[in-house]
Amino acid sequence: MYEGAVQDLIDELGRLPGVGPKSAQRIAFHLLASDPTDVRRLTDALTQVKEKVRFCEICGNVAEDVQCKICRDPRRNPAVICVVEEPKDVVAIERTREFRGRYHVLGGAINPIENVGPDDLRIKELLTRLADGTVTEVILATDPNVEGEATATYLARLLTPMGVRVTRLASGLPVGGDLEYADEVTLGRAFEGRRVIGA
Repeated sequence: MYEGAVQDLIDELGRLPGVGPKSAQRIAFHLLASDPTDVRRLTDALTQVKEKVRFCEICGNVAEDVQCKICRDPRRNPAVICVVEEPKDVVAIERTREFRGRYHVLGGAINPIENVGPDDLRIKELLTRLADGTVTEVILATDPNVEGEATATYLARLLTPMGVRVTRLASGLPVGGDLEYADEVTLGRAFEGRRVIGA
C-alpha cells in the first residue's frame, strides 16, 4: 500500500509475533514521527541483543555468557530442575521467589500441527543433565494447554523410569476469579487439586 521503505518496515514489523497489520502500520508511523535519536537507540538495542545474547549451554535460558546467572549461582539447589517451555517462563517463575532450584528450557512444546516433535526440543540435553544422579526431582512447568500437557505427559513417561521424582505444577482457579467464568478444564483441575483446610 505504501512506497518502498515504509511498506518494507510495515511488512517486517508484521512478521513479529502478536503484531497484526494494523499494529505494524501504527508502529511504523510512530517510528517515522519519532526523534532520530530514539530510533537509533532502538536499532542499537536490536543489534546488541543479536550480537551479545546467546543461550546457556546448561539450561537453555538466555545469557550474555556461556552460562546464565542462575546456572552460575552456587546458592541454587542442583537437585531440583524446573522444566519450562521458553525463557520467558523462567522470568515468570523467578518473580514468585518460591523456587530455588535450577531450570531447563525446552525451547517449545510438542505440537504435531506445527511439526514440532520431541526431537525438536531440548529433551536430550535434559536427559544428559539427569545422568549423573544429582537431580532428585523434576518439576514440569509447561503451559496448561494441549501442547503443554502433551509435553508434560511425554516427559513424565520418559523420566519416571529413571528413578527421579516427577511433579507437575498445580493448576486451577486464579485468585480473584469468579467460578462462572472458569472453563470446564480449569474447574476440573481445581477439583482434582483440592486440599484440606482447617483442623
